[in-house]
Amino acid sequence: MADFKAVICGASFAAVEGLLRLRKLAGAAADVDLVAPNDDLVVRPLAVRQPFAFGAPARYPIERIAADAEANWIQDTVAWVDADARTIATAGGAELGYDALLIAVGGRQVPAFEHVRTFRDDEADETYQGVVQDIEGGYVKHIAFLLPEGPVWPLPLYELALMSAERAYDSNMDDLRFSLVTPDASPMAIFGRAASDAVSDALAQAGVEVHASAVARVEGARRVRLEPDGTELEPDSIIAMPSIHGPGIRGVPGQDEHGFIPIDAACRVPGTDGRIHAAGDAAAYPIKHGGLGAEMADSAASSIASLAGVGVEPQPFHPVIRGKLLGGRKPLYLSARLIGAQGFESEVFERPPWPEDEKVVAEELGPYLARLAA
Repeated sequence: MADFKAVICGASFAAVEGLLRLRKLAGAAADVDLVAPNDDLVVRPLAVRQPFAFGAPARYPIERIAADAEANWIQDTVAWVDADARTIATAGGAELGYDALLIAVGGRQVPAFEHVRTFRDDEADETYQGVVQDIEGGYVKHIAFLLPEGPVWPLPLYELALMSAERAYDSNMDDLRFSLVTPDASPMAIFGRAASDAVSDALAQAGVEVHASAVARVEGARRVRLEPDGTELEPDSIIAMPSIHGPGIRGVPGQDEHGFIPIDAACRVPGTDGRIHAAGDAAAYPIKHGGLGAEMADSAASSIASLAGVGVEPQPFHPVIRGKLLGGRKPLYLSARLIGAQGFESEVFERPPWPEDEKVVAEELGPYLARLAA
């Protein structure tokens, strides 16, 4: 049994990536507790396909993952943290000590509007299957897709619009209108110009009308007003992505008004002597994306391994976004990296620039899940 104890909270991509990377870096020098309520790790980015009859997203047992990483799985959630005493309490009443803590519990998905269907990846069928049936049956003439302001991952909304337009075309519903509203200056602007241009072209080819630099105000079940220009839409159905809020865990220093956890360049939480780390949607980083969460977890794992005394230098978080846009005539593979203070520089590929058998683009988790699925 090692003298150094690490506790990882969550069953997100970030949590599991952090677990795998920490075991790789620290080996037997650290005992690891994984506090996670889920039975399975779910590949939720693929959930958007489920309402279109492409099957449920892949699932991988947390029990197997913990065993492979030689971690002690505690099926529970973190309730609060005592940073001074270096302990956490779980909702089930357990108290765990730690030498290093990684919080990667994900964010809270909060409806951003009233009178709309809020698309959640863990409820994809329940949320959207009825819309697909309405498209196929010709029961709707106009569908609006709304992206809220604030932290959100926009890719699924663009995929829903493209896949819905494709289903309408296949069903000979040529008079069905699609509108997409985004507060960004252009579709997927967060990826940089090349990616944004490619997504804009795909939407235009699919006949999706884009309202950019527009904030949606939902004034009723079939009424949307756009600011600042005052355009009004009267769609038969309105679909929106949720806003993402932080977990708001009691005792974690520095959390903002929405519960996000602050991090430094090595994903350490300021004011915790470098002992508490955060990664993924729980962290106060404006872009929410599973691959970025995994990159944060890699940085955090290097910091934790350094604390464990194995001669590893903490590695800073250098964000690189990689994503696959489903829908349209063919998938697009998007990659973007941060260029100083100028934002992201992007590239677009028709074939994936990463291994095709990896469902998740993450250094440890991608190859690991590919082996499990083989």
